[in-house]
Amino acid sequence: MTSHELYCKGARVWVPCAEDVWEGAEVRHDYKGGALVILTERGKEQELTIKDDKELPPLRNPDILIGENDLTSLSYLHEPAVLYNLKVRFCSQNAIYTYCGIVLVAINPYHELPIYGPDTVWAYRGQALGDLDPHIFAVAEEAYTKLERESRDQSIIVSGESGAGKTVSAKYAMRYFATVGGAASETQVEKKVLASNPIMEAIGNAKTTRNDNSSRFGKFIEIHFDKRHHIQGASMRTYLLEKSRVVFQAPGERNYHVFYQLCAARGCAELAELRLGPCESFRFTNQGDDASIPGVDDAHAFEDTKNALTLLGFGQEQQARIFRTLGAVLHLGNVSICEAQEAESRVAADDAHLKQACALLQVDEKALRKWLCTRRIVSMRDEIMKAMPVGEASAAKDALAKHVYAQLFSWIVRQINRELENTGRGQSFIGVLDIYGFETFEINSFEQFCINYANEKLQQQFNQHVFKLEQEEYLKEEIEWKLIDFYDNQPCIDLIEAKLGILDLLDEECRMPKGSDSSWAEKLYERCKKSKHFNKPRFGTHAYIIHHFADEVEYQSGGFLDKNRDTVIEEQIEVLRQSKVRLNQKNKIEFIFHELLQDELIRALFLEEAAPVKQSATKVKVLPAATGTATKSHKKTVGSQFRDSLNMLMQTLNATTPHYVRCIKPNDSKAQFEYNPKRAVQQLRACGVLETIRISAAGFPSRWTYPEFFQRYRVLCRSSDVDRANMKRTCEHILKRVIKEEDHFCFGKTKIFFRAGQVAYLEKLRADRLRACCLMMQRTVRGWLQRRRYTKIMRAVRGIQTRARGVLARRRTQNERERRAAIRIQKQIRGWMARQKFRAIRKATVGLQTRARGMLARRRYMALRYNAKAIIIQRWVRGWLARRRYLHATTRLVLAQSVIRRFLARRKLKKLKAEARSVEHVKKLNKGLENKIISLQQRIEEMNKEQQRLKGASGDLSVTKQQLEKLKAAELISRKLPEKIAELEEELRIAKEQLRHEIDDKIDLTNAAARKEKEYIQQLENVNKHNQGLKQAVEQLNERLKSAEKAVREDAKMQIEKEKAMLIQEQDEERMAYQKLLADHQELQSRYEAALKPTPAPRGRRMSNDAPEEDSGMWGEEDVGLVLKLQQKVRELEREKERFQQQVEKFETRSEAGEEVVRAKDHFRLQELEMENEKLRTSMTALKNAASDKDSSGVARELSRQTEALTEELVRRREECIQLRCVLASQTQTLEYGSESELINEDGELIMALETQKKINRQLEEEVQSLRKRHERREAEWRAEEERLREETDAQQKILAIGLNGSPQSQTEAYMQHEIRRLTGENLDLQEKIDSLMEQLRKQRKASKVKRRDGDTLPMAKQDQLPESTSPQPQPPVPVMRKKERDYMGMFEYQSGEETLIIRRIIYELKPKVAVTLLPGLPAYILFMCIRHTDFKDDDEKVRTLLTNAINGLRKVIKKRSEDLDTHVLWLSNTLRLLHTLKQYSGDKAFQADNTPAQNEQCLRNFDLSQYRQVLSDIAICIYQALMKHLESRVQPLVQPAVLEHEAITGLSSNKPAGMRGRSEPLSPVGAAADGRLGLNSLLDELSFVHRTLVLHGADPEVVTQIFRQLFYFICAAALNTLLLRKDLCHWSKGMQIRYNISHLEQWLRDHRVSDKSVVDTLQPIIQASQLLQARKTENDVVAVCEMCDKLSVFQIIKILNLYTPADEYEERVPASFIRQIQERLGERAESQGQATLLMDSKFSFPVRFPFNPSNIRLEDVEVPDVLNLPMLRKV
Repeated sequence: MTSHELYCKGARVWVPCAEDVWEGAEVRHDYKGGALVILTERGKEQELTIKDDKELPPLRNPDILIGENDLTSLSYLHEPAVLYNLKVRFCSQNAIYTYCGIVLVAINPYHELPIYGPDTVWAYRGQALGDLDPHIFAVAEEAYTKLERESRDQSIIVSGESGAGKTVSAKYAMRYFATVGGAASETQVEKKVLASNPIMEAIGNAKTTRNDNSSRFGKFIEIHFDKRHHIQGASMRTYLLEKSRVVFQAPGERNYHVFYQLCAARGCAELAELRLGPCESFRFTNQGDDASIPGVDDAHAFEDTKNALTLLGFGQEQQARIFRTLGAVLHLGNVSICEAQEAESRVAADDAHLKQACALLQVDEKALRKWLCTRRIVSMRDEIMKAMPVGEASAAKDALAKHVYAQLFSWIVRQINRELENTGRGQSFIGVLDIYGFETFEINSFEQFCINYANEKLQQQFNQHVFKLEQEEYLKEEIEWKLIDFYDNQPCIDLIEAKLGILDLLDEECRMPKGSDSSWAEKLYERCKKSKHFNKPRFGTHAYIIHHFADEVEYQSGGFLDKNRDTVIEEQIEVLRQSKVRLNQKNKIEFIFHELLQDELIRALFLEEAAPVKQSATKVKVLPAATGTATKSHKKTVGSQFRDSLNMLMQTLNATTPHYVRCIKPNDSKAQFEYNPKRAVQQLRACGVLETIRISAAGFPSRWTYPEFFQRYRVLCRSSDVDRANMKRTCEHILKRVIKEEDHFCFGKTKIFFRAGQVAYLEKLRADRLRACCLMMQRTVRGWLQRRRYTKIMRAVRGIQTRARGVLARRRTQNERERRAAIRIQKQIRGWMARQKFRAIRKATVGLQTRARGMLARRRYMALRYNAKAIIIQRWVRGWLARRRYLHATTRLVLAQSVIRRFLARRKLKKLKAEARSVEHVKKLNKGLENKIISLQQRIEEMNKEQQRLKGASGDLSVTKQQLEKLKAAELISRKLPEKIAELEEELRIAKEQLRHEIDDKIDLTNAAARKEKEYIQQLENVNKHNQGLKQAVEQLNERLKSAEKAVREDAKMQIEKEKAMLIQEQDEERMAYQKLLADHQELQSRYEAALKPTPAPRGRRMSNDAPEEDSGMWGEEDVGLVLKLQQKVRELEREKERFQQQVEKFETRSEAGEEVVRAKDHFRLQELEMENEKLRTSMTALKNAASDKDSSGVARELSRQTEALTEELVRRREECIQLRCVLASQTQTLEYGSESELINEDGELIMALETQKKINRQLEEEVQSLRKRHERREAEWRAEEERLREETDAQQKILAIGLNGSPQSQTEAYMQHEIRRLTGENLDLQEKIDSLMEQLRKQRKASKVKRRDGDTLPMAKQDQLPESTSPQPQPPVPVMRKKERDYMGMFEYQSGEETLIIRRIIYELKPKVAVTLLPGLPAYILFMCIRHTDFKDDDEKVRTLLTNAINGLRKVIKKRSEDLDTHVLWLSNTLRLLHTLKQYSGDKAFQADNTPAQNEQCLRNFDLSQYRQVLSDIAICIYQALMKHLESRVQPLVQPAVLEHEAITGLSSNKPAGMRGRSEPLSPVGAAADGRLGLNSLLDELSFVHRTLVLHGADPEVVTQIFRQLFYFICAAALNTLLLRKDLCHWSKGMQIRYNISHLEQWLRDHRVSDKSVVDTLQPIIQASQLLQARKTENDVVAVCEMCDKLSVFQIIKILNLYTPADEYEERVPASFIRQIQERLGERAESQGQATLLMDSKFSFPVRFPFNPSNIRLEDVEVPDVLNLPMLRKV
C-alpha cells in the first residue's frame, strides 16, 4: 500500500484553515507525485505542492467511524480527526463526553442535561469502562471497581482551564462514590462528604470573566473506604488560594460567593449585628461592577451554605463567629485612610466601619487604629515608631484583610477534615483532584507561574502513565515493539524547582534585605540562560519567557517577591492575638472571649502552632516592619510551601492508580452547544490529549481480535484460505495478500495490531469488493428482468395486432356506408345553407353600412378633439424633458467630483499602507504591540466597511432625489389635469342628462305597467326568502341547543371521570408513600438489629436451631403494638377515602337523573318549535291567497301586516336564544330540574325556568365548594398526621444514628432511654383507651354469649365433603386431608406456653421442598384454626401471644433466608392466605359474600383482629418488596444478553471497525449465536422457574400478575437504559433483533396465561425504542415517529436519534433537520413532562394491592400431616 493508492481521485483529506483550524477537502485527481489538486468543502480548488510524501495532507476517516466514543479507535489518528470527531459528537449528537484511551474528554455544554440522576448512577454500576457511552460515572465506576478488586488506592485527576467544568465533574464523581459507596442507603458520612461542596464553593469559588463559578484554589479530596468498601470518611487538601481576589476584582468579576450571600441575607435576625448593607456599598464587593449571576439566588445559596455547615458539625455559635469574621473583613475594606500630614496617614475618629470591624472581631479599636497607620522599626538598640503614607497604609490594611480571610479559609478546611475524618482505620481511598489547568494571559504573574508549574508536574506523570499502559499492552500480547518516544518535560521542571532554579533564586532574593523584582530578574537572565526552556524577551528587563509543554508564557517579574513573602505587619496580628479584656460600665473587668464566643476562632486563626500541619493550605509569613529580623527569616515562602505540597501530592498520585478527566471549554461566550475549533485545539494541546493520540499513533492504535477481524473482512479471502479451527492462520492469509508491508501490522496472542490508517485501507478494499459483487448481482438481475420484460411485451404486441386488424377491417366497411349516406345528406343541406347564407349576408351588409357611416362621423369628431388635447400635452412634456436634462447634467458633475475625490483618497491610502509596511519590522521586534496593531487593523476594516456603506447610501440618495424631482413634475401636471377633466366632464354630464331625460320619458310611458308587475313579483320573492331564513334560523337554533346540551353532558361526565381518576391516583400515591415508609421502617429496624448484634461468628459455624427462640423476644409485644398504633391512623385515612368515594358515586347517580330531565326539556322545546312552524305555514298560505287576488291594495296591507308580525316574532326569538346561550355557557354540571309543569308554562316563555335554573346552579356550586373544602380540610389533617409519623420515624432514626456511632454500652443505654420514654407515653395513652373500652367489651361479651346460645339451637346446615387431595409428587404423598369420620368444629387445641414450639415447627423448620407437597396455604390454615380455638375459649392473652410469635417468626425466617426464593414465595402465599382467612371469618358482611353457611358459623365471635390484619398486610408488603429485590438481582445479569445482545436473526449482525478501544460485540458466528441463545433461553427459563414456584406455592393470580408486571417493568427499564447508554446498539438491524427478542417475552406471557394488559404495557418503551431504530427517518415521517413513540420521553427520543449510527457505509445518517423537527413537534410533550430524566426509573415500584381472595377449603377437613411434627395440636 503506497501513497498513490490512498491519495486517489475521490479521497478525502484535511487541509489547514485559518478560521476552523482544519477544513475538509476532496482529491480531484490521482496523486502521482509533485502536486495534489484538491477541492475544499467551500468549493475552492487548490493545488498543493508536495516535495515529500510526509507533506501530504492527513486523510479523513471513513464516515462509518465518525462520532466514535473513543478517539483512539479512529483509523487515522491525528489532530484534525480528533477535532472533527469531538465536533460531531458535541454539536450533532449532544454528547459531551468522549474517551481518548484512558482519558475522558468532557466538553462543557453550558446547559443542564438530564444524565446525572440516580438511575444513571446505577446504570453504570458494575459496567466496565467502554461498555456504555462515555460518562464521568464510567470513570468513577472504573476507579471504584479497581479499588474493590485490587485493593489499591485510586485517584481521579480533573483538569482544565477556568470555565471548562472541572468543579462540576469532580462534584459528580463524588456524588457517584457517595451513592454506590453507601451501606444500604445514604448515611451521614456520605451526606457530609457531599455537603462539603457548597461550603467550599461559597468560600473558594468566585465569578470570573470565563466562569460564573470558578474555583480559585486547587483541592485534593480523599474519600476513605472500609473493608466492605463503604465510605468511612474523607479528607481535603487545598492549594494556592487566590487571596488577592479578597481586595481586588477585575471588571465583570466578583469576590468570593460568601460575601454576596451575606449581603443578600442581611435581613436575617442572626446577621443583624453585622450591620451589612447591599454589596454595592462595600469596596471589596463592588469593584467588578456586576454583582449578580444569572440564575443564582445568593439568599437561597446562603441557606444552602448554612445547612451544609450544620450538617458538617458547625454549631450555631461557630457559624455566627464565621459570619462575624467575614463581616469584619467587609467593614475593614471600607475603612477610609486619609492623609494627616506629609507622608503620614490617619483613620478618622468617627469611622463607623472601623468601629464595626473591631466590634465584630472583639479587638481594641484604638490599637488597631494606631497600627493601621503606624509601623514599628526595630534596630539594635531601640524601637522607632514611623507613620506610614496613605498608599502604604492602604496596602497594609488590604494585606491584613487577605490574611484574615486566608486563615479563616484554612480553619474551615481543618474543621471539615476533622468532621470527615475516619471513624476507624481506613483500608483504602479514592482521591479526586480538582486543580486549575494551564493558564496564559496578557500579563502573567506569580499565580500563573505556580499554576503552570503544577501542570508541568501533572503532565509529566500523565505522559509516563500513558506510555506505561501502552507498552504493557504490547508485552501482554507478546509482540515485538520499538521504544515509543514521547515528550519529556523534566528539563522544564528542573528549570523551576532544581537547585539554583527559578524558585531557589526567588527565595534567595526574598531573603536579601534590599531584594527587588528587577534584581531577581537579572539573576534569572544570568543563571538560567543556558536552559533551552528559558528565554529573555527582546524588549524590557522585567520579564522572562518559559517554554512549557503547552505553550510559551511570558511572566512579568513585578510583584513576585511580595507575593512570595506574603508579608503582614506583626503588630496588626498582635492586636488580634493579644487583646482579650475590656472594662464595662461598672468598671468591672470581664473577658470578652468567655463561653467560647469569639476568642476561640480568633486564636485558632492567628495563634501560631508549634508543629507544622499537614494541610496544604498556604501558611502566611508574618514579618515585622524591620526587614532584617533574624527570627522571621527562616520561615518558608509561599513558593517553597507550594513546591513541597505539590511534591507530596505527586507522591500520593504515584502511589495510586490514576484516572484522567480533561475538561474542555468549547467557547468563550458561554453559548449552549457551540463549538469553537480554535479554542478547543488550544486546550487539547495544553491538557495532553493530543499527546495521548500521538503516543497511540506511534504504535499500533487499531486492535482486533481474530474472530472479529474474520467476521468483518471475510470477503477479502478465498474459501480455500478459511480455517475455522485456526482463526489466526486465516487472518494471516488475508493480511499477507492485501497488505504487502509486514511492519504495518503485527500478530499477538489474541489480537491483531495495526498501524494508523491500515483499518481505513482495509475498509476501502472491503467496500471495493462489496461494490464489485453488487455490480455483478445488479448486472445479472437487470438482464433477467429485461429479458422477462421483452418476452411479455412481444406476447402482448402480437395479441394487440390480431385484434387491431379486425377492428380496422370492420371500421373501413362502416366508413364506406357512412360516406355514401353522407354524400346524399350533404347535397340537400348545402343547398339550404347556400340560400340561408345569401339572406344573412345581404342583411348584414345593409346593417354594416349604416353603422359604419355613423362610426366614421364620430371618429372625425374625436380626431379634432384629440389634436387639441395633444398640443397641450406636448407643451407640458417638452418642459419636463428640459428639466430632466438639467438634472442629468448636475448628476454627472457630482459623479465626476466623486471619482476625483476617490482617486485622491486611494493615493492617500497607498501612502498609509507603505507606512504600515515599514512598521512590520518594529512589530516583529516588539511582540507586545501585536495585539494593538491587530485591533487598529480591525478598526480600519470596520471604517472601510462603513465608508462603503455610506457610498451606497449616497448613491441611493441621489437616485431618490431624481425620482423625487420626477414625482414633483408629475404632480404639477396632475394638479392641472383635474381642472380640465372637470370641465369636460361637466359638459359631458349636461349632454348625458339631456339625453337621459328624453330616454326616461319614453321608457316611463312604455313600461309603467311592466314596472308595477315586477315590483309585486319582487316583494313576493322577498317574503318567501324571509320565510326561508326564519326556517333556517329555527333549525340552526335547534341544532345549537342540542349540541350545547350534549356538550354540557359530556363535560359533566368528563369532569366526574377526572375527579374519579384523581382520587384513584391520590390513593395510589398515598399507598406508595405508605409502602415506602414501611420499607424505610423495615430497613431501620434491620440496621438497628445489626447494630445490636454481637460480633458475628465465623462462617464455618452453623447457627443452632434455638436461634429463633432466643431472638423471638427482641421484637415482642412492644414491636407489634407500635406497628398497630402506626397503622391505626392509616386505616382511618382509608375509611375516609371510602366515604368520599361513596359521595362520588352518589354524585354520578345524580348526574344520570339530570340527563333524564334534560331529555324531557328537549321534548318540550321541540313541541314549541313545531307550533311556531305551523304558524309560519299559516302565514305563507295567507300570502299566497293574497297574491292570487289582483287587488294590489289588499296585497300591500297583507304584506305589511305579516312583515310586522314576523319582525316582532323574530326579535322575541332572538332574545330567548341569547338567554339560552348564556345559561348553557355558564352551566358546567348536570342540573336537577323540577317537574314538566315547572319547565314550561302555558305561554311558552322560559324566563321563569331560567331563573329557577340559575338558583339551582348556584346552590349546587355551593355544595360542591363545601365538599371540596371538607375534602381539603381532611386532607390537611391526614398530611399533619403523616408528618407527625414521619417526625417520629426521624426521631427514631436519629437515636439509631447516635447509637451506631457510640460504643455498644452507650448504644444500649440510648436505646433503653428512648424505649422507656416511648413506652411511658404509649402506656398513658393506652390506659385511657382501656378504661373507656372496658365497659364496651363487657357488653359485647354478654351479647356474644346470647348469640352463641341462640346459635346452638339452630340446626346445622348440611355440608358437602371435599374429595381427598393427592400430592403432586409421584412418590407416596404425606396425607393432608381425609374424609370426615366425625363432626369437627374446625379448630386446633393447644396448651398455653406451646406457642413458641408451634411457631418453630410450622415456620422455622418448614422447608419449601416439604411445603410444595402439602396443601397450599396449610400453615396459614393451621394458624387460623389455632386462633379460632383461642377465640372459642375467649383467651385474650393466648391469641395475642400466638399472633405476636407468628409475626416475629415470619420476620426472622425471611431475614434469615433472605437469599432463598422459595422461602419468600412460600411465606408470601401463606401470609396472604392467613390475611384472607382472617377477613373471611371476621364476621364482616363485606367478606361473607362467598361464604357457605357453615363458614359463616365458624366466624370469630370474641376477638376483633382487624389491627393484626393490618400488621399481616404490612408483613406481606415487606415480603413482596424483598421478593422483588431478589428477583431483580437474579434477572439483572440476564437482561442485557437476552434482550439487547441476542442475535437470533442471522445475517443482520453489523460490526464496525471500532478496534478494541471501545466495547466489542461477540463477532464469532458460532459463539455469538450460542451466547445469544443462552442469554435469551436463560431469561425465559428464569421467568418460567419463578412462575412455576409461584404456582406451586399457591400464590394468588392477582399477586402473580403484579409480580410479573413489576418484573417486566424492571426488564424494560434495564434494557432501555442500557440502550440509551450504548451507541453501538443504535442501528436498524439491532432494532429488529431487539423487537424479535421482545416478541419471545410476549409469547411467554401468552403461553403462561399472564394475559393482563398492564404487564404487556410495561414493555412498550423498549418496543417503541426498537421501532424507532427501524423506522424511516425522513422529514415526511416526523408526525408518524412522534405518534409512534408516545411512551418515550422527549429526551429519550432525541438521545436515540443522536446515537443512531448507520449499520454500514451504504446507509445514511439521521439528518439534523429531522431531529430539529422532532424537537419542535415534541415541544408541548416536553412541557407536560416537566423535569423528565433521560433514563427510566429502575427503582420505581407499582403500588402493591392484595385483593380479597376467599377460600373454599373446609376447616373441619384440614389435617396436620406427620411431617410437620405437631403432636401438641389436637383437632376439636
